[in-house]
Amino acid sequence: MKMNLRASVLLLLLAVVFAVKGQNFEQTTHGIKAVVDDVKVEIAYYSPKVVRIIKSPANRTFTKESLSVIASPQNLNLVVDQVKQVLRVKSKQMQVQLDLETGQLSFADAKGQPLLQEQAGGAGFVPFKDVEEETFRVKQSFVLDKEEAIYGLGLMQDGKMSQRHQTKYLIQGNVEDVVPFIQSHKGYGLFWDNYSPTTFADSEAATSFESEVGDGIDYYFMYGGNADGVVACMRELTGQVPMFPLWTYGFWQSRERYKSQHELLGVVKKYRDLQVPLDGIIQDWQYWGSNYLWNAMEFLNPEFPNPQKMVDDAHNLNAHMIISIWSSFGPHTKQYRELEKIDALMDFTTWPQSGIQKWPPNMDYPSGVRVYDAYNPEARDIYWKHLKEGLWSLGIDGWWMDSTEPDHLEIQPEDYDNPTYMGSFRKVRNAYPLMTVGGVYKNQRELDSDKRVFILTRSAFAGQQRYGANTWTGDVVASWENYKKQISAGLNFSLTGIPHWNTDIGGFFLWEFRDPLNNPDYRELQVRWMQFGAFTPMMRSHGEGFPREIYQFGEKGEPIYDALEKAIRLRYSLLPYIYSTSWEVSARQSTMTRALVMDFAHDTKALDINDQFMFGKSILVCPVTEGMYTVDGKADFSMVKSRQLYLPEAAGWYDFWTGERMEGGQTISREAPIDLIPLYVKAGAILPLGPDVQYAAEKPWDHLELKVFAGDDGSFVLYEDEGDNYNYEEGAFSEIPISWNDGAKKLTIGARRGTFEGMLSERKFTITLSDGSSKTVDYKGKKVVVKL
Repeated sequence: MKMNLRASVLLLLLAVVFAVKGQNFEQTTHGIKAVVDDVKVEIAYYSPKVVRIIKSPANRTFTKESLSVIASPQNLNLVVDQVKQVLRVKSKQMQVQLDLETGQLSFADAKGQPLLQEQAGGAGFVPFKDVEEETFRVKQSFVLDKEEAIYGLGLMQDGKMSQRHQTKYLIQGNVEDVVPFIQSHKGYGLFWDNYSPTTFADSEAATSFESEVGDGIDYYFMYGGNADGVVACMRELTGQVPMFPLWTYGFWQSRERYKSQHELLGVVKKYRDLQVPLDGIIQDWQYWGSNYLWNAMEFLNPEFPNPQKMVDDAHNLNAHMIISIWSSFGPHTKQYRELEKIDALMDFTTWPQSGIQKWPPNMDYPSGVRVYDAYNPEARDIYWKHLKEGLWSLGIDGWWMDSTEPDHLEIQPEDYDNPTYMGSFRKVRNAYPLMTVGGVYKNQRELDSDKRVFILTRSAFAGQQRYGANTWTGDVVASWENYKKQISAGLNFSLTGIPHWNTDIGGFFLWEFRDPLNNPDYRELQVRWMQFGAFTPMMRSHGEGFPREIYQFGEKGEPIYDALEKAIRLRYSLLPYIYSTSWEVSARQSTMTRALVMDFAHDTKALDINDQFMFGKSILVCPVTEGMYTVDGKADFSMVKSRQLYLPEAAGWYDFWTGERMEGGQTISREAPIDLIPLYVKAGAILPLGPDVQYAAEKPWDHLELKVFAGDDGSFVLYEDEGDNYNYEEGAFSEIPISWNDGAKKLTIGARRGTFEGMLSERKFTITLSDGSSKTVDYKGKKVVVKL
């Protein structure tokens, strides 16, 4: 009896000692908190699939309201248990393990299959004085599988698909937009929630994020099961994607720059005269006049004497117009004076450097242009007030927000000491585009729900998908090499959860081509870039120095001109498919331009392909990325050349142009004449094709072709709404489910769901099989079954 009592006391004492040494934790509503080796660790579940990890020195208090994350942690039925020194916190979808002796965290799925683990001792806090604030340089290292493929980091110009085995300095720039987020082909993602310049490094030893400023380590781990699931997690965390107007998916023409309203309207009229489809025209900078009036958001240039008439005339030609606005202001603008009064202008060198509009800059006459503090809510409101008064009031359709990274020239270390509303510029540097773009979106949404916000921006950060913005890849130099890099850049950007992006078709600078508009090599590059652009979320031709309108490259009947026109018309024929895919992005967290890992993660040969992608879930796009038809400085189309491409493992593929069926899992050679981009459609796919139009909304979709690609079961949902307002958020839209039963050779056009003002009550569908056979049926909103 005494021995049993003594043994019980001893065991109790041992348990207390172990608790003090290794079990210093508490369970919370959303997970646990613990202290290990003087480091506070918090595990907080935001959903069954998303968990936040916070670490800070035990003697410091770390609280942060995220700029990117808008979700809140959920109250879940978590299971917390412990085996020896390992504490496990488990949701229905995944589990996190914390080693209470080492502080090492590891992540696994619900069944315990390993996904990712921190490197032992991989958390780092190096004291750092940020201006007057005592803070840290923070780092966390992880261990990845040797053959694991990872994607993301933003819009990178490195030509890589998988982002393994490299070191990248993540800081916003003209041609690189950084998002400190990666996702693995294993089906998980990791968002490093820090806004200071950050180094991402991956080697055989470890994979790490290291940021220059941080009061603590703050990251989110998410398990989606596949790439779509990870993107869905990221959007649930940082915001969903609003619908873009239908007209934004047509063809856009711009130039650096149209120098008068007469010139701009002349371009629209020329496209209409040529009967080449066009939906948008863009006015670039200097419509405000001198550089001292930089970004005045008014037409002060005398070459634009009647801006209201210009906008009205463009609208009367059934074209939409967006206009360039910047993140900086000249010293003679009203905005500058107001922002200066509230101390909301930053002090570092930006563009333009000289007040004289000549190259090179004449620094005897400095411009005095300064970047505004977009972190300041009052400054964002001042920005919008002048935008509304000067341009919105004219009926401008959208905003080209240039230099949203922002432009930072002749960088000095002390530049990052600039105070902002939220701390030093160093501390919040990379979130600048999120703040300035978000300010315009929020203010316009509060003002008007009848017109969807559309923003074209040069930079982006995590969460920006919620702000109606399409990011372009910056002022890239035209070359075959740089053109190819745009493919992997956009795909990795999409894999961070931000789906809308585009490039300057043809490249911005033409430094590598002599007499480019007459240079056969450049003309061929323009065609191939245009063909690729037809399969990006925005199709926009733009460039500096030499105009890029289609008629600058010849006339109808000539190979280059005809190839350019064919690419534009192909884009318009796909508008029902594109707009429905856009709805999948907004309503079901899908992605429009899809890296092959999104649909073929099981196919190891597809994981690192950087020059092919899926457009929606049906079309495999294989851009031609090398010159083929320029020989000895002359165009030679006498022989058709080919490109090698890979058909991923699937039930089968159809050549979009010929209907030939091929098996997946093989590399093939496809002829690529100058007017053709190799395209393949998955067996089971249903493609709705629209009418021949001059602009997106010219004709109703009252007679669509449904191309059915047999060989597997498939489905598609045709989406329609009013085209350019937010009524869809209140349920004003329709969906027509369409399914193909391959065994029975039956196409079912299901009953229409939903309604909206102006909806077609009846229409025709012509159903075409890949063998050329077809049937036309009437559809009045009720289920129709067609045997083929």
